[in-house]
Amino acid sequence: QVQVVESGGGLVQPGGSLRLSCTASRSIFRFASMGWYRQAPGKQRELVAVITVGGSTNYADSVKGRFTISRDNAKNTVYLQVTSLKPEDTAVYYCNARLNTQNDYWGQGTQVTVSS
Repeated sequence: QVQVVESGGGLVQPGGSLRLSCTASRSIFRFASMGWYRQAPGKQRELVAVITVGGSTNYADSVKGRFTISRDNAKNTVYLQVTSLKPEDTAVYYCNARLNTQNDYWGQGTQVTVSS
């Protein structure tokens, strides 16, 4: 059974930082593009950042320069370093492991709340 598990969310003040982690099953991680998405209350889920098997990255315009995605293939883990957080970054952050359109796996989400 494929597992995708996020951790690292929490409550942080504006301007603060967090590191989100996502570990996926070894059987898929090395073949999967890994992405972070987020969904704020009343809004659609949106792509935050993605990293391919080869290490290429792509970011939403709203997080460029503030968020960094990376992957550690030895640990089957992808990270999202989030800095200079704003209240509008408040959302549930989801990890996605994608092999193809038919093999697409999601974690349960981790809450990030930015508030003073």
